[in-house]
Amino acid sequence: MRLTAITLLTVVALFLAVAPGPAVAQGGAKPNMEKLMNPAQMNETAPEKFQVKFETSKGDFIVDVTRAWAPNGADRFYNLVKNGFYSDCRFFRVVKNFMVQFGINGDPKVSRFWREANIPDDHLKQSNLRGYVTFATAGPNTRTTQLFINFGDNSFLDKQGFTPFGKVSKGMNFVDSINNEFGEKPNQGQIQMEGNAYLQKAFPTLDYIKSATIVPAEAK
Repeated sequence: MRLTAITLLTVVALFLAVAPGPAVAQGGAKPNMEKLMNPAQMNETAPEKFQVKFETSKGDFIVDVTRAWAPNGADRFYNLVKNGFYSDCRFFRVVKNFMVQFGINGDPKVSRFWREANIPDDHLKQSNLRGYVTFATAGPNTRTTQLFINFGDNSFLDKQGFTPFGKVSKGMNFVDSINNEFGEKPNQGQIQMEGNAYLQKAFPTLDYIKSATIVPAEAK
């Protein structure tokens, strides 16, 4: 979320304030710069269910998305992944026993187009339990691109606008092991203004997303 919190207490306070069937594999590893610099073009309706594979510096994990849980969030996530937004994004905020946050683009020229590209809130259908994936928010109707994955039971967030749209179905052990040595030290304002150049210089060992790609749904 677009915050400048320093302590876990501040984080918590701010937190409080495709058609049916298997998805077809699509692009996502290579950013579509034309669309990434025009959020209004990224308005496709997501499939009712789809899976996204995150290839990261720590290992791969799969997110299962159910659009009915949070349609606006699922649509935004689908468009961002499909057009390569999350490629080379850092996990810039990792709070032990709470959550891991990511979703500020590594290129500040891209980030500036998304800071005000808000989507409407969704009604809560699922709880912020372990492994559930949720858009960060700085208040009503302020979700843009930033996400977090819950490390544990964070159901206290449920009544404050945090609506999960998916869940990690495979590779949660890799999510658990994402480097947390820097906690909340990376400054989100600087990430927005300087991108990966700032993070690589000041926090060179942050784990990162190599690519996020829509993949064929696995048989259950």
